[in-house]
Amino acid sequence: MKVAVVYGTEHRGSTYNIVQLFLDGLHVPEGDLSEFFLPRDMPHFCCGCVRCIEKGEEYCPHREAIAPIENAIDKADLVVLASPVYVLRVTGQMKAFLDHFAFRFMVHRPNEAMFSKTALVVATAAGGGMKSAIRDMTTSLTHWGVGRIFTYGRAVAATDWHGVKDGKKRQIERDVDRLSARIKKGYGNVTPSFKVKALFHAMRLMHKKLEFNPIDREYWDKQGWLERKRPW
Repeated sequence: MKVAVVYGTEHRGSTYNIVQLFLDGLHVPEGDLSEFFLPRDMPHFCCGCVRCIEKGEEYCPHREAIAPIENAIDKADLVVLASPVYVLRVTGQMKAFLDHFAFRFMVHRPNEAMFSKTALVVATAAGGGMKSAIRDMTTSLTHWGVGRIFTYGRAVAATDWHGVKDGKKRQIERDVDRLSARIKKGYGNVTPSFKVKALFHAMRLMHKKLEFNPIDREYWDKQGWLERKRPW
């Protein structure tokens, strides 16, 4: 199983350590793992130039930073997005990263490979906000067309992993074991959720009737999705 992980911070705290527990539980070989830390590996904010949508992703002014992460995600069987909660949402770094993938949204040019992939979203906080942070990340994954998305949010009642009580760590380990087993069980046999399929068909009808962005219409036509072909 090839895995690509994008961390919403360079701080290796509770979120990072929980992801490591998942990687151990999934028995991911080092050679099949790609990890990216924000903002180190992608330090730019989206500047809203819309080049990726109107001309092509290769015209993004930050393409040099985005391309290695995009390539790792495309090759991965499991995509992991992980972010601690900052003021009840994902980190600014994670949001900036997701903004750069607007061109991958279903309405534009989703990659066919996404529909057979699994994703895991992890969010932690000292108190609350996990649901909102998880929603920020799952929204993008859904619009990318990811077939199946698992989520894990946890209030750790501490500002770092060392401060998390032993009893809570044991509960987290049990949770991770159960969720890892579910991920492994479905590995290699992923079909898109009803929500993803419904979104695809809605965008398909839109592209058949409207031509608001020629590059997107051409992409859908080239994939054969405007006829009978489907990406699953």
